[in-house]
Amino acid sequence: MTLALLLGGVLVPIAHASPVYSFPVQGCKYTYARYHHDYPATDILTHVGCLFVAPTSGLVDEVNRVDRFTWKTDLGADRGGLSISIIGDDGVRYYGSHLSYISSKMVPGHRVKVGEVMGRIGVSGDARGTAPHLHFGISWPTRAGIWWVRRGELYPWKYLDHWKVGKDLSPAQSVAALEKKVGTVPKRVGY
Repeated sequence: MTLALLLGGVLVPIAHASPVYSFPVQGCKYTYARYHHDYPATDILTHVGCLFVAPTSGLVDEVNRVDRFTWKTDLGADRGGLSISIIGDDGVRYYGSHLSYISSKMVPGHRVKVGEVMGRIGVSGDARGTAPHLHFGISWPTRAGIWWVRRGELYPWKYLDHWKVGKDLSPAQSVAALEKKVGTVPKRVGY
């Protein structure tokens, strides 16, 4: 998005407009693939302690500060371990899980700014025993507890590719079209 001012009848670009979107992992090298098992999401592989930042400005939606996951029960709702979701100003839900730490400011209703530190990457939930990573999902807002939508409904790679090079690209239209197609609470796929 390019912003400009009209000065004396001439459009002058504003050189340092704030970004609308940010790559959700900061402060470390990372990698991610264009594949995820069972449903649309991505795992951003990085190191324990790397920063998980708000990919856009919005309101904190759900926060899980307790890692309840165990392979004995293998409950889908618990697989993310420590996690945060926000509802962006664009109306899209952004979800990150497998965290090792969540900022004490992150409570439902707290306003976050794009790039604000929300937590740190870890291996909580079903990530224990795997490479440290941020599970990143994009979906639409639902009532609390609809974990199979929260974990991801739209493949995020196209957006991540843009955000990592500083380009703003909104998933809002694609998310709205997908929600219209599958319904607000689609049937659960996978675990």
